[in-house]
Amino acid sequence: MLNQSNFAVNYESTTMSTTLVGVVIALYFCFLFLIAYFTARGATSETFFNAQKSSPWYIVAFGMIGASLSGVTFISVPGAVGNQSFAYMQMVFGYLVGYFVIAKILLPLYYRLNLVSIYEYLEQRFGFWSYKTGAFFFLLSRTIGAAFRLFLVAMVLYDFFFDDLGMSFAFTVFISITMIWLYTFRGGIKTVIWTDTLQTFFMLAAVGTTIVIISQEMDLTLGGMASMVYESDLSKTFFWDGSTLNFFKQFFGGMFIAIVMTGLDQDMMQKNLTCRNLKDAQKNMYTFSIVLIFVNILFLAMGALLYMYAEQQGIEIPMNAETGKFLGDKIYPMIANGHLGNFAGIIFLLGVIAAAYSSADSALTSLTTSFCIDFLDFNKSKTGEAKKRMRRIQVHLVFSIILFVVILIFKALKNDSVINEVFKVATYTYGPLLGLYAFGLFTKINVKDKFVPLVCAISPVLSFFLNHFSKEWFNGYVFGFELIILNGLITFIGLLLLYKKGENADLVKG
Repeated sequence: MLNQSNFAVNYESTTMSTTLVGVVIALYFCFLFLIAYFTARGATSETFFNAQKSSPWYIVAFGMIGASLSGVTFISVPGAVGNQSFAYMQMVFGYLVGYFVIAKILLPLYYRLNLVSIYEYLEQRFGFWSYKTGAFFFLLSRTIGAAFRLFLVAMVLYDFFFDDLGMSFAFTVFISITMIWLYTFRGGIKTVIWTDTLQTFFMLAAVGTTIVIISQEMDLTLGGMASMVYESDLSKTFFWDGSTLNFFKQFFGGMFIAIVMTGLDQDMMQKNLTCRNLKDAQKNMYTFSIVLIFVNILFLAMGALLYMYAEQQGIEIPMNAETGKFLGDKIYPMIANGHLGNFAGIIFLLGVIAAAYSSADSALTSLTTSFCIDFLDFNKSKTGEAKKRMRRIQVHLVFSIILFVVILIFKALKNDSVINEVFKVATYTYGPLLGLYAFGLFTKINVKDKFVPLVCAISPVLSFFLNHFSKEWFNGYVFGFELIILNGLITFIGLLLLYKKGENADLVKG
């Protein structure tokens, strides 16, 4: 870890002009609207929900990198290096196993049943109330997750641009969400797949360019930079102590987080289900999972360089007065905007906007899809296309407003690195989904469907109390992200208690 006493306040920063930032933002959105124009021509509800199952798998795979990483990874993962070194890679290795499970078990199931919303499986397996419960937990999870991610980009846009214009943070959030609504409300997932491709490119280009610029500023060759990072304490990857960074906690937590936040998440699976067939969807998942390992190493290496550059230049990094830890979310924006020149600032701005919007636009689209299919029964409705389109636009607008409100609430409550906040929430809200799908796939037991919502509501509450009192009750043990496994297990046990006599359900295989 870094010696925090080495940082001092003695560096004069420079910032990009407001006009330059405004031009960059305007040009970026011109690209997005251009893509939306071509992809939304002749769009129908089928286009919005599944892109008519015509997406090339390699385009989906590349775009999913941006959607998976998001603005959280772009800012918080590099920022976390100062406090946690490369510990995040332990979770990433767990992701790899989780993605393999998705490709071999979940994708075959979804394609076999020809699903639009993946939660339709729960209705076929358990019944009406299980179906609605699963869809509700997705809506809750994704709304909170998308708000976390959009908070980051709104914060950066506010600091870079809107604050200088005298605009409020709330107005910044309003503009951000309005832009997403405007380029997704017609084409839906078809537009998102192609905009994600552009946004992934900008995000990865920003990271690579930032690494090159910092290396030049520190008078290092790329080989020398790699050696410097590798030999630094900041590159420590594996932790075997009893803390929340323990390898087994991180690895298994990462594995199950990947399963639930990708495989049981309508947002991520909706992209996979636009591929032409199961084989293409699996190729997409395998490629995406392998590339993601190297991309995360790149992000962490950039984080190490940011801290080493700050230490070399005597740049103060904000710290949490109570914990004594770095406020990691601040370091990348601060250095890119204030210490590396206008070009680096522009690259960072493009990267963070691309990263955040590649996650947020698909989140808004998937929320609309889930509500329309799972609660408004679009698949079963005989309503005409024109009325469906109007209703879909209304739902799209309502979820935009909900995101706006949740972001403002989060701003008032924020007290930790966003990467940790996202995964903390995931351990509670995705746990019931993990339990539902595990029970449905690996048992043939029927349950009393009407009591499933109660079990899924109790499970996160019990998990919260077990987590809160774990030190006292379990001899000092502290839960990390493996809490999601416990949450899923509680749901699984609760479903066992709802055993219903009668003919057992068939095990659905892909």
